[in-house]
Amino acid sequence: MSSNNTSGSDIPDGLSPDLWTAWLELRKECYPDLIEGVNPSYGYRPTLGAGIAFDALFGICVIGHLIQLIRFRQWTSGLMMVGALTEAIGWAGRTWSAKCPYNNNAFLMQITTLIIAPTFFAAALYVLLGTLIRLLGRQTSIMSAKWYAIVFCSCDVISLVIQAVGGGMASTESGREGGDTKPGTHTMVAGIVFQLFTMTVFAVLVLDFLRRVYSLAKGRSDGRGGLTRNMKLTLLALFVSFVMIYIRSVYRTVELAQGWSGYLITHEGYFIGLDATLMVISAGIFLVLDPAVLLRHEMTKVTTTGSKKEEHDTATGNDSEGHGGVRE
Repeated sequence: MSSNNTSGSDIPDGLSPDLWTAWLELRKECYPDLIEGVNPSYGYRPTLGAGIAFDALFGICVIGHLIQLIRFRQWTSGLMMVGALTEAIGWAGRTWSAKCPYNNNAFLMQITTLIIAPTFFAAALYVLLGTLIRLLGRQTSIMSAKWYAIVFCSCDVISLVIQAVGGGMASTESGREGGDTKPGTHTMVAGIVFQLFTMTVFAVLVLDFLRRVYSLAKGRSDGRGGLTRNMKLTLLALFVSFVMIYIRSVYRTVELAQGWSGYLITHEGYFIGLDATLMVISAGIFLVLDPAVLLRHEMTKVTTTGSKKEEHDTATGNDSEGHGGVRE
């Protein structure tokens, strides 16, 4: 890099001050036409129709989960709403880029939001499993519902911070001629890999939860199952959402590992099919099979029973956790 300075930026070797100034203006302003030989940060011009469509779809998810949050005041609805809102902001950035393909603010806006949005969806799944454990009893899990929230949501926050920092680093460097995006990219990959590891452990614990539920149900004298129909539908939604997030995380890991000029990241179809579409399904499935609706009667029963048991425990000095039990 040269020590010359124009508009507060170092001028790369081989570029005249006038050309460098034109490049900086191109990154700041809205230049609608593609320039031959000058690629946008994406490697292509984002599709306007896709931007509008996914903004609309995630907007529907935001409104739907907001309504459910107001009605039932459940953490799952709140986390899904925040995740969908983050996705909508990211797709607004891509819609902006469709009109202004060289604008660096639009690129930064979408890369930092779309990389972290699924973290909120994953957090909703962790909270949801904790809810099921409270409903069915402490004996159905290797960990208590409280520790599920502490451990997995803490891991989610760590993943969120790592990915956000990496996204900011990479997007900043991508706005500089000859900038080194590798440190930021590697940081983002580390955050996604950590999220994948966390979700893999979570999947193992979900399977252990199901094994314990059915084992306890088989031990009952009446032989009746431990899961109600609504609980099974809730688990179905959890499974679908989990698989979508997991596939997306694998895709983004491979995509970013290839670098900013790799095949996956420079072909929009993969991003639409393996990120955006999967995240719409991940958030949308809970509008159709909303645990706040499906489990509201069970949660009311446990809350009532738990309150009575808490009064009894206080009187007798017993402060054990887990007021639920395998359902009849």
